[in-house]
Amino acid sequence: MAAGGIMADDLKKIIRAQAHGLGFDVVGFANAEADPRDARALSRFLADGRQGDMAWLVGDGGRRGDPKALMPEAKTVIVLGANYGPRENPLAALARPGLGAISVYARGRDYHHVLKKKCKRLGRWIADNHGGGIKVFVDTAPVMEKPLAARAGIGWQGKHTNLLSRDFGSWLFLAEVFTTLDLPPDAPAADHCGGCDRCLRACPTDALPEPYRIDPRLCISYLTIEHKGAIAPGLMARMGNRIHGCDDCLAVCPWNKFGRPSADNAFLPRFELTAPRLADLAALDEPKFRELFAGSPVKRTGRDRFVRNVLIAIGNSGDRGLLPAARALLGDPSELVAEAARWAVDRLAGS
Repeated sequence: MAAGGIMADDLKKIIRAQAHGLGFDVVGFANAEADPRDARALSRFLADGRQGDMAWLVGDGGRRGDPKALMPEAKTVIVLGANYGPRENPLAALARPGLGAISVYARGRDYHHVLKKKCKRLGRWIADNHGGGIKVFVDTAPVMEKPLAARAGIGWQGKHTNLLSRDFGSWLFLAEVFTTLDLPPDAPAADHCGGCDRCLRACPTDALPEPYRIDPRLCISYLTIEHKGAIAPGLMARMGNRIHGCDDCLAVCPWNKFGRPSADNAFLPRFELTAPRLADLAALDEPKFRELFAGSPVKRTGRDRFVRNVLIAIGNSGDRGLLPAARALLGDPSELVAEAARWAVDRLAGS
């Protein structure tokens, strides 16, 4: 029996319907108890040094593997998924080397802000109508979201280590509501990857050395978003025109054929971010960068790292017409940018 005399299973249905009404596409329930396998997997990851520049993975005091470390009184984690499936081929920009390829997730509004508002509304509604304490999280706290989502039946972690859904393929944003309400968990999702290894073969930098294991230090998403310094020349040459994130391993998954385009206008791509001209992006100074990417997750990367990525794409373009754009940044105040400009100029001049 849950709060207010409502049976726990009935309350789950009520909460699920409310979450759907707020715009979430999928809802699952997991027990808030820690799963020791999560902490062990994270320990192996860190022991290998695979976190790279992501120091926040080390500095969470061991809380990441235990939901109760964030809310000791929590009994249930409500895992929420929002579909951000693209309408067009997410890899189309890769065939146009004069343009920049931005990951699908970053072409619309920042999902952190969009989902946080919906989570807070759902949490307040639960507390006001059914009692219990709540806390909400959207990728901003030490929560192991993908294992929790798998336990809640949302999907399974595929061989590329990302979450996969039979209904939405690769394209789900995740959020969580921790609650003191004691609700029965949903059945965990089964793994449906089978013998497929398309994601492993699709990775441009071999960041997926084996199924279910990723080395972020080789991953283009990590290199373009998290990595703060210069990128090794051998990796730069394999990045193509990917300037923020990489969708290759996600886009090739056969389960995407069951997905559908997002119905949330917030996740629709902004025209100027769908396939922007590299020459225009290379000319961005700090104020123009902040103006262009206002409300976008790209803004978090910062102008210098972003322009570094743009120069790498220019160097890979084979288009000598972009030499002036690269040469204009040889004296950039940021050494990170200037070094990438030198690489781009040398690569184009020698092509």
